[in-house]
Amino acid sequence: MSPDDGSSDVFAHFSAIATSGYRSLDENQRVEFDITQGQKGPQAENIRPI
Repeated sequence: MSPDDGSSDVFAHFSAIATSGYRSLDENQRVEFDITQGQKGPQAENIRPI
């Protein structure tokens, strides 16, 4: 995922998408998310489509 503020990309796993049913995102879809520190660096959590 690429933050709007121009900071480094962060890893996003489909399990972090906060929607019911089938969890997917479209290319270039805008989302809100929280950044946490994962084992291999920054990662997106609580991903919410906007």
